[in-house]
Amino acid sequence: MTATRWMIAGLVLAAAPAWALAAQPPAAPAAPAPVRPPAPVTAIGQAAAGDAAAGTSLPELADLVDAVNKATSADASSREWSAPIRLAVVFTGLALLPSALVMMTSFTRIVIVLSFVRRALTTQNIPPTIAIVGLALFLTLFTMAPTFSRINAEAVEPYLADRLSFRAATDRGTDLVKDFMIRQTRESDLAMFIDMARVTAEKPADVPLHVAIPAFAISEFRTAFQMGCLLFIPFLLIDLVVAGILLSAGMMMLPPVIVSLPLKIILFVLVDGWALLAQNLVTSFT
Repeated sequence: MTATRWMIAGLVLAAAPAWALAAQPPAAPAAPAPVRPPAPVTAIGQAAAGDAAAGTSLPELADLVDAVNKATSADASSREWSAPIRLAVVFTGLALLPSALVMMTSFTRIVIVLSFVRRALTTQNIPPTIAIVGLALFLTLFTMAPTFSRINAEAVEPYLADRLSFRAATDRGTDLVKDFMIRQTRESDLAMFIDMARVTAEKPADVPLHVAIPAFAISEFRTAFQMGCLLFIPFLLIDLVVAGILLSAGMMMLPPVIVSLPLKIILFVLVDGWALLAQNLVTSFT
């Protein structure tokens, strides 16, 4: 009996919360949340949507310099760059000159081909690196002479004669360099970067500079490697022939490069290799 009483008491205590909830009156339905009208589209939102729809566009270098000139100039209405801004542009251009020489001229193709020739000859550091770079530099000046002459005649001299403003002269010089790069760029590389940048260019002059430079660099790398591979083949054949002769003679302990190196140097000198190489490099830009 005692156990039965304890079981009945436990059941009553367990069912007590449910009875208490059932005894409470039903709760009133919750009032619906007020519906807020949509926020009006502001002018800033419209401008942001217009910018997103128009796509990305980079500011020109002259526009950035104009902004700095306006922020630092006492006369905000002046359209001519002040003397400190001109000095800043000139010194910035001098600091970026090595990069511009490598990526915006014929220097890249020339120095890569010359490095391929030195590697094909297996002469280690002969000619030395400074001689290779020096020859590439002067060949670059030779091949870029027509472009530099146009820049001098159409941008530098009119600016010195006060017929062009500083900004117009820099824009004209940039356009002439861009014209050279586009003429040496493959159409497929240029089309690829134009498609990735999502810009439209009906003529070469409309191609932005930030699109023309990487397309030109990729084309130069491809052309330089093609020329380097073609130069490598004759020297590779000499190595194979010498290695086969030494192997058939049983001189397996003698490195083939010791015998093939003088033969490759003699062949390169007899065919006047440096003159042929310089001639083909120069004519490849015409």
